Amino acid sequence: MFDNQNAVIGFIGLGNMGSGMTKNLQKNGFKLIVHDVRKEAAADLLAAGAVWADTPAEVAAHSDVVITMLPTPKLLDFVAMGPDGILTGMKKDGWWVDMSTSVPEVTERARSFSEELQVHIVDAPVAGMSAGARNGTLQIFVGSTEEEFLALKNVFEGMGDPKKILHVGKAGAGYAVKLMINQLWFSHLVATAEVLAIGVKAGVELDVLVKSLVASPANSNFLEHDVLSVLNHSDYDEGFAIDLACKDLGLSIDLARSVSVPVELSAVVEQIYRRAKSQYGDKAGEMTPIKLYEDLIGQDLRMAIHEDIIGQDLRLAI
Repeated sequence: MFDNQNAVIGFIGLGNMGSGMTKNLQKNGFKLIVHDVRKEAAADLLAAGAVWADTPAEVAAHSDVVITMLPTPKLLDFVAMGPDGILTGMKKDGWWVDMSTSVPEVTERARSFSEELQVHIVDAPVAGMSAGARNGTLQIFVGSTEEEFLALKNVFEGMGDPKKILHVGKAGAGYAVKLMINQLWFSHLVATAEVLAIGVKAGVELDVLVKSLVASPANSNFLEHDVLSVLNHSDYDEGFAIDLACKDLGLSIDLARSVSVPVELSAVVEQIYRRAKSQYGDKAGEMTPIKLYEDLIGQDLRMAIHEDIIGQDLRLAI
């Protein structure tokens, strides 16, 4: 086991999520070795004392724990097992933690690829969007042995909310939990957009409709909090592109197929997301499907309501 109080963390992937995660690790006293396809993404980290590595193999050779935060399983596979990949530089009994939204097949191949090294490979995907990465409040879902989870807990607490760092089961369970969270969140988004569009078109004031729904048994965290970024600020969350949302939906559907569960509703949600991606472009925000419904009714869904009103117990107010 490594000394998790003084561990050197190798981090690969400094995008919208990784940049915030690494800054919080650094803030919490961890030494960093970093790599990304764009060296300029590491500028602030390097200025604060992080060390640059030219390849994933170099990251692995000089780190106690390697963390990856990458956009697709295909890229993850290449970074792990390609030329100059993580596993070509990994020490015996090394540690690799993948915090991407991915699938167990990649890490299963990696275990076979590195069998002689006896590498600890842990999946620990996150929720909380780029704001959670910046603020150090991520939720983390860890698929590992209990011993591996406890060994890494201090590292996870450097990036996430200690109350929301969960050991969810054996290797692969973290990936499954994250995909199901994403699937349900995307389904909430589509259902909410439909309901708001219908209600407004039927003549109900949007703020009254939202308060009524929040006060009802149909309330959800999405309705009470997340959708407000669109309704109050016209922010469709471009920090997470719809192209990646469609990728995650596809992975979720693939997981359902692999365990022989028919998913008619999830398949419809995926198609709505893909239609929004086609209409508004790959880089549009993950909440852009709401715009499909706004375009259908010919008006934006916007309201003049303060966030602190939504935070109150509206069941007593209505």
